[in-house]
Amino acid sequence: MFSTPDFCGSIGNTPLIRLNRLSELTGCEILGKAEFLNPGGSVKDRAALGIVEDAERKGLLRPGGTIVEGTAGNTGIGLALVGNSKGYKSIIVIPDSQAPEKMELLRNMGAEVRPVPPAPYSEPGNYNHIAKRVAEETGNAFWANQFDNTANADFHFKTTGPEIWRQTRGEVSAFVTAIGTGGTLAGVSGFLKSQKSETRTVCVDPFGAAMWSWFAHGHLDFDDGDSIAEGIGQGRVTDNVAKAEVDAAFRVHDRHMMCILKHLTQCEGLFLGPSSGINVGGAVKVALDGGPGQVIVTILCDTAQKYMSRLFDPDWLTENDLPPENLTVEVMIEEMRAEA
Repeated sequence: MFSTPDFCGSIGNTPLIRLNRLSELTGCEILGKAEFLNPGGSVKDRAALGIVEDAERKGLLRPGGTIVEGTAGNTGIGLALVGNSKGYKSIIVIPDSQAPEKMELLRNMGAEVRPVPPAPYSEPGNYNHIAKRVAEETGNAFWANQFDNTANADFHFKTTGPEIWRQTRGEVSAFVTAIGTGGTLAGVSGFLKSQKSETRTVCVDPFGAAMWSWFAHGHLDFDDGDSIAEGIGQGRVTDNVAKAEVDAAFRVHDRHMMCILKHLTQCEGLFLGPSSGINVGGAVKVALDGGPGQVIVTILCDTAQKYMSRLFDPDWLTENDLPPENLTVEVMIEEMRAEA
């Protein structure tokens, strides 16, 4: 009998990748946790598995059941694949503003996909509220509720945090990530601080999101600007966010995110999506803020394949005030220094 893992057993234990040029330019070790190497292709595989296993233990998800979730895409992919491996069906409610590649992927994985118009969380037409109602109206169904189900953060506390601690031999100075649900930041920050309280944990936001405002100023009023980044940019304090232990917060411009993504592809061999660009931008800001000698870990969330119809379309980028430009990471870092 072979001892190799099944699909669920292969989630996690992703490597750390050194970002060579950015490390050299900042005098820090900037390391990316390669969550895009999870079997479903993103960091959200962890949340999906943690939520499903927690629901099974509590009897909320029974044999032959249906998993229902509102998602910008990656959690839906993780839930669909975890569900397939365990014999569950899945219904995914997704804003129709998300990249079409995500919806096509979900359908090809066997999920029932229900696109809905974008709506604020305060309105009943928000995709999360719709997902909750769908679960209530569907027999033998479970609403995953990734934003406020703290099984999400708990799984990162049990897996992602310990992995980072082991991989850096306890020398991690700072952990930085953007917030989608808040589960990654909450779980990892909780574990790392339980091991070494002086480890800095940092929230990085795209413009137009409110978590920077919450952690930096104690309110949600500063949500100015906008971003093309999908799956991050929370506007409310979710139950997962409420668990996060955060020391500082930074914001990253979309033009800097695009510069980083181009650099990572052409100089590091990493073909990554927008949230990874925001995260790496946050890691650079932490490096500049704290000075040389730090060991900084961030999350490389997913690859760029799900966003190709947008990230590589000059017309779409121009419409979103992101015309192609030859901004180098050296110039970007100088701009970040000037902003500080």
